[in-house]
Amino acid sequence: MFKNLFKKGKKEEKLVASMNGKVVKLEDVPDPVFNQKMMGEGIAVEPSEGEVFSPVDGKVLQIPDSKHAIGLETDQGTEILLHVGLETVALEGKGFTPNVNVGDKVSAGQSLMTFDLEFIRENASSVITPMVITNSKDIDKEISLAEEPEAKAGETVLITIG
Repeated sequence: MFKNLFKKGKKEEKLVASMNGKVVKLEDVPDPVFNQKMMGEGIAVEPSEGEVFSPVDGKVLQIPDSKHAIGLETDQGTEILLHVGLETVALEGKGFTPNVNVGDKVSAGQSLMTFDLEFIRENASSVITPMVITNSKDIDKEISLAEEPEAKAGETVLITIG
């Protein structure tokens, strides 16, 4: 009982929606890399518009040359991958415009990227965008996923770690 009272520096983390749209369970994402949680635990959103926002306060770790994804790290060391659409690496960056650079500090709700939703819809296998905690197997905390039907970027809490 007292163990939880005296944990130092282990405060709860909340990851808010990175985009507006319909919430999709990771198990329902039509890609085995995500639905079998090979990349880690998480949740996904089927976007209603073409903008990605930061789900946390942290820093940008990675933006691949294909610009289809952004890797973030929170101050507590949680690593998050935002992967816009499925099979989007094949688009070679077309349709994606990052608004941040690797190393940038970001705040929850800050715009990270815009993308051409119609172009992605027409040229990728899906627009569903997973938000995955890539180091979830290394986190010694409980990860809770929201059961919200709709996500509002920067507001709807989709994942709680604590």
